[in-house]
Amino acid sequence: MAFMEAENDNTGGGGEEEEADAIVKTCVLGGFSESGETKTLISSLPEVHGDQRAREGAMEKFRVIMDRYQEQPHLLDPHLEWMTKMLLDFTRSENSPASLVHLSFKFLYVICKVRSYKVFMQLLPHEVADVHPVLELISRQDPEDLETWETRYILLLWLSMGCLIPFDLYRLDGHLESEGVRIREPIMERILTVAKTYLLVGDSPRNAASVLVSKFMTRPDVKQKCLGDFLDWSLAAVSRTNAQSMREIMELDGVLQSLVKRRAREVAVRASPVVLRCLEQKRLSESSEAKLRKINVKLIQRLGLTFLKPRLAAWRYQRGSRSLTANLTATHAAGAAGAAAAEKEMQEEDEDYDIPEEVETVIEDLLIGLKDKETVVRWSAAKGIGRVTGRLPKELADDVVGSVLDCFSFQETDNAWHGGCLALAELGRRGLLLPSRLTDVVPLIIKSLTYDEKRGACSVGSNVRDAACYVCWSFSRAYEPKELQPFVTQIARAMLITAVFDRNVNCRRAASAAFQENVGRQVCDRSSGGLNVVTFKQYWPYLTLIFHVYIASFPEYTKSMIDHLISRKINHWDRSVAIRELATKALHNLTPQAPDYMATTGKSNLLTTAVGVDLHGRHGAILACGEITHALYKVALQTNRTVVDIISPECVDALKNIHNVVITSFFFLIFYRGFGGGLMRPAICSLIEKLSLSKMPFKSDPIIAGWQWIIDDTIKNLHLFSTLSALCEEYYQDETNQADAEIQDALISQYLEGLNSSLLLTRCGSARALGCLPRFMIHNKLKQVFEGLEHMCAVSQKEGKFTEARRDAVASVAQVFTKAGVRPDGGPDSVLCSENIAEVMGFLLSSLNDYTSDSRGDVGAWVRKAAMTSLKELILMVASSAPEILSSNLVKSTMCCLAQQAAEKIDHYRAHAGNIFLLLLHSTQPVVPHIPHKEELLNIFPVETITSLNWNAPSQAFKYIAQLLGLPEYQYHTLLGLSVSVGGITESTVHHSSQSLFVFLKGIQNDRDALTQFAQTLLRIFRDNRHNDRLSVSLLKMLSQMLANNIFEIFTKEEDHWVCLELLDLCKEFRRSKDVNKLCACIDVFCGLIQFQGDVRKKVLSQLLLMLCHSFPVIRKATSSKMYEMLLTYDDVTDPDVLDDVMTLLSDTEWLVASLKSLRSHRNQLCDWLGVPRKQTTVKI
Repeated sequence: MAFMEAENDNTGGGGEEEEADAIVKTCVLGGFSESGETKTLISSLPEVHGDQRAREGAMEKFRVIMDRYQEQPHLLDPHLEWMTKMLLDFTRSENSPASLVHLSFKFLYVICKVRSYKVFMQLLPHEVADVHPVLELISRQDPEDLETWETRYILLLWLSMGCLIPFDLYRLDGHLESEGVRIREPIMERILTVAKTYLLVGDSPRNAASVLVSKFMTRPDVKQKCLGDFLDWSLAAVSRTNAQSMREIMELDGVLQSLVKRRAREVAVRASPVVLRCLEQKRLSESSEAKLRKINVKLIQRLGLTFLKPRLAAWRYQRGSRSLTANLTATHAAGAAGAAAAEKEMQEEDEDYDIPEEVETVIEDLLIGLKDKETVVRWSAAKGIGRVTGRLPKELADDVVGSVLDCFSFQETDNAWHGGCLALAELGRRGLLLPSRLTDVVPLIIKSLTYDEKRGACSVGSNVRDAACYVCWSFSRAYEPKELQPFVTQIARAMLITAVFDRNVNCRRAASAAFQENVGRQVCDRSSGGLNVVTFKQYWPYLTLIFHVYIASFPEYTKSMIDHLISRKINHWDRSVAIRELATKALHNLTPQAPDYMATTGKSNLLTTAVGVDLHGRHGAILACGEITHALYKVALQTNRTVVDIISPECVDALKNIHNVVITSFFFLIFYRGFGGGLMRPAICSLIEKLSLSKMPFKSDPIIAGWQWIIDDTIKNLHLFSTLSALCEEYYQDETNQADAEIQDALISQYLEGLNSSLLLTRCGSARALGCLPRFMIHNKLKQVFEGLEHMCAVSQKEGKFTEARRDAVASVAQVFTKAGVRPDGGPDSVLCSENIAEVMGFLLSSLNDYTSDSRGDVGAWVRKAAMTSLKELILMVASSAPEILSSNLVKSTMCCLAQQAAEKIDHYRAHAGNIFLLLLHSTQPVVPHIPHKEELLNIFPVETITSLNWNAPSQAFKYIAQLLGLPEYQYHTLLGLSVSVGGITESTVHHSSQSLFVFLKGIQNDRDALTQFAQTLLRIFRDNRHNDRLSVSLLKMLSQMLANNIFEIFTKEEDHWVCLELLDLCKEFRRSKDVNKLCACIDVFCGLIQFQGDVRKKVLSQLLLMLCHSFPVIRKATSSKMYEMLLTYDDVTDPDVLDDVMTLLSDTEWLVASLKSLRSHRNQLCDWLGVPRKQTTVKI
């Protein structure tokens, strides 16, 4: 397949050729490249067999090497002999321990699995001298040992090869008796005993035992002495087994396999009736085990073949010769003479051919197998039908064909249809389906190509359609073009419909392959565009969206494709509505190919269905009416006509009245308020949108009010806003391109009022509706719209509710101002101008501070993302049209806020902010003015980072974003964003963000001025956010990491440095918090501040000692642990004479369970040792 793909792709460009080369290199192996490694591995078995770990490692390594060749096992053929010989030498050696022997057989089994047992058996030695050792070795094996089943499997295969020696087995027995004492059993009986034993086991050796039986029982000496007894044993085993337990099922499976693989026809003819009666009594076709039913079908068909003469039917249809040269050079006269001779031979054979009665039973069982619920059983039954029919006379074979055709009834299940298709393919492939039957068969196959039935919430029929494609493929190879000529067009249409419109990719591929086969072999289809379709269709996986349009350009396929979509796809029951929606888009694309047919026949059928009672048909028909009308409008536009010139007046009225019929009928509740409302509302809105875009002559018609009502009612739930925009553009605009004042006031007032609704969906719908109104509808209303959206956001953010509404409002602000445009000297009620730009941008920048959280998490991120997108759109629009009104403060604030968002912890939103940041930085059309530190930013973010930098990956993003800390304008916001990431909980984000931060800080650690500026920024962030619970914990965690990494080491050498004092004062406020995480982070900071010199140490120790008697036990325990670690790190904190006492008291005291009264005494003792004033207990009154 890889070579085929490469060949097809080489017809394209250079990129496709490289891709094809990659496919070949990846999928196709040139040879067994691991030959030397494998030889070394096998040679090392004597050294590794004793060590379990080494043994398992060698086994796994060998299995990995062999598994690479599962799809190309023939590459191993030149090397199989030496590999097998090396491994068998280990098993034959008398000095080999049991572990080495079993390991060697495991290696042999891996080879057998990859290359198949039929090829592998030929490599096994089968000399007379090998029979006794192999039989002795397998006799010593334990059939119940689960660790050594590979040994037993290979030995059984080896013994089956030993049974091929051309000598009577009794010659190997020698002297069996000595002085009247029986020493051992004859070889024949021992082999038979081994076979019977392993036919009844539950693992893979059972399959090898059936192979042994097939080889053993075909020997002339064995047939004469043992076959009868073995058959009796087999039938008795079948009769006594109930197949209730898994072990009984395995036993029955082994016995049936032995019967299936028996090949002695002359004996089987006599035994077949008995075996058949036994199987009929067993009723294995009703078993719950698919494997038993499959073996039953295989056995029955083999029994059926024994009842019939071993010859091919002379009446079968033959298409030429196997040789292409013979086909090309054969004359018509020679063909006619051969046909006459075959007819005469067929008549002579049929006259003296008597069919046994058992054949009828066999065929009946095979026909039942065609309807089995498992594919493997149906496939086996289909092959059996083909084999048995090939030995029947013409009349009886025709009866079998008729019985197969009975499977194609709509009373039958999809299993019967699938089995029938497989049987027809087999009959056709073998020439047993005569051309006279094609008239009956072809219509059924065409139905099978579109077979799709609903079963519960699922679809069944993909296997039927796939099998029908196989039938078409086999027919193209089986029949001469003149035989299929009357049906070729029908088949081609059906195959192309399946190839293009089937929902299952495997069916589309199968239909594509079948169509190509038909075009290549059925000459009559080449004149009708088949070759062009095949040439184009080689690329169809990439062009499915336009492929059906290309096919429809051939007149013989156009109408059939349209009819299929209207009859089978528009009304499809699929709950996801994807099939119906895609079908309507396909009809839109096909309309230009047959506009008249679509406007008459197609429209009339759809309009009837659009007001029917079937929900799915109604939904698809309404969607299709809109799409087809819009397509007809485009067709009319090309010839300077209107759509009403193509569509009849009756169709125009019917389109207009679809909504009225619904409103005025009892179907109203079903259409809009019932279960189908979720389908019908979008469908009606889509119809309204397409009719508006098609400029239907409904202006000032009362129907417009009805359409407006359904749109207003729908946008509160489904948010379908393109319909409202299209309706306004077509029907609410007068001749001067101005809005109807009355309608304008009514709509805007209605949507502004909806912003204050208590329902979330109404708020969202109203906000989105304002954003989608056309420009003429918001002219002179811009200020009113903006203030309404801004007020709703401000109020709802304070309440912490309606986050989705704020998101939609922020997006709508950008939409309304984008539509209004920019004019520096314009009025704030009409355009974005110098008077209102600061207010608009300020609103969007304030939305970037929305960090609302609820049970769903950080839902404010939705608002922030919308705000970032809106800022990007407005800045680019203003920079393009009126850059003079874009002040430096606005650009600075925007870039700093984007940098902050690009440094935060959520990957998706970080990537969104980072991409917008780079877009604005590198924008050339237009250039964004006033970007702070632009040159430095371009050095940090070169132009290639637009495509190469993956902002979603913390390992990449933070390396760049941390460099912004060196730019004064960006330092505050970048550090604020980084604090959330460094102090977060996601391991990868925390690791990479803190690593990047400390790389920057290490670079300025010895630069007092830079470090002082950074410390001032850090303290400002602390002061601004000390009451912000979202940031305070993250800031404390980040600060503790800085102190742990000695970032402020240059300051610690000064006594009572102001940085330490201010940090201590800020952290004191957190000490009264009830948040455990915040308190623990605060303890870490206190312990880190101890490194500063001066009296500040006493103040830090005082705070820690207070925490030792906190009301929360977990805080007391955490404080004692952290102080213990702190004293180990900074041993100069206290006098060395009391250090051990302090450490002992901290470690031995039960800070979790002891009473506060006793803990205060311990704390006071620590205060005395550390030189800190004791804390006075205050009593609350």
